[in-house]
Amino acid sequence: MTLKPTTADAALVYEHVPQLARIRQQVLLGDVWKQPELAYRDRILVTLGVLAAGGKVDEMKVWMGRGLENGITLDELRGLIVQVTFYAGWPAGLAAGRAALDLFEAAAK
Repeated sequence: MTLKPTTADAALVYEHVPQLARIRQQVLLGDVWKQPELAYRDRILVTLGVLAAGGKVDEMKVWMGRGLENGITLDELRGLIVQVTFYAGWPAGLAAGRAALDLFEAAAK
């Protein structure tokens, strides 16, 4: 049986592994995501590329939503999917496409 990670699952992990929660809050969110070299939306694109390469569909869904909230367009997500496909492999591109399906279908309605 495979469990899909959810935001609630992540919250439980952080509850049971407080060191991970502290590192996430202080280092990742408090430092890495605030570095001036990349804009927030660009960091989201980079994050999506890495998650796509690893086939992390559930995590990509969350970050794609954040991306749309921060100025990334559906066409840019389409471009990301094609780029990932050629650099990380066809299965990774399909995983990224699956992560975006709900967004694409909602926009088509």
